[in-house]
Amino acid sequence: MSINSILQVLIPKDKKFFPLFEKAAANLLEISQVLCKALNEEGDKRKTLIKEICRLEHVGDEITHQIFHELGSNFITPFDREDIQRLASVLDDILDFIHGSAKRIELYKIDKIHPSMIKLGELILECAQELNKAIPQLRDMRDTSTFREACVKINSIENHADDIFDMAVARLFEEETNAIEIIKIKEILSALETATDRAEDAANVLESILIKQH
Repeated sequence: MSINSILQVLIPKDKKFFPLFEKAAANLLEISQVLCKALNEEGDKRKTLIKEICRLEHVGDEITHQIFHELGSNFITPFDREDIQRLASVLDDILDFIHGSAKRIELYKIDKIHPSMIKLGELILECAQELNKAIPQLRDMRDTSTFREACVKINSIENHADDIFDMAVARLFEEETNAIEIIKIKEILSALETATDRAEDAANVLESILIKQH
């Protein structure tokens, strides 16, 4: 048994950080589901869903604030303080890019959603589902198979998102003649793709935590 494993037995079970990270993962899953719905709706229905995305982004901000508050208030943490800070930050970043993409759709008055936006939204949801599987495993790092599988899957999803983005931008320059429309659509696609980048960052933090715990 490693020293870290022995310490995990001796240190009292965390009642602050694990529940907060699980709330953050659940909120990320919910906002990703709403994003996918919004990308498949139009008119007032889409506007209502974008408002819900804004609300959930604020919920995420509050969870992140609570994590940082606990970090400043507690001497003993379940894993490295730096990793807690990094994980909280990248989960918040995913929400920010989801929110940013949804707000751009509204502000730029996008009527017809580009098919690649829908696909990237689906990939964001897949990342959120995998993070929602992995993060609860932080409570007990003895069985690491689910944890590792989720991280590997997220890396694969992010690579797929890169390909979708590159192909979408290439087609956009070929098919769209309106320069302003190109800028609008590219910005939204970029925000969606960056959300998957941040999900990969979260997976990398989780893998770092796993290595340090074993």
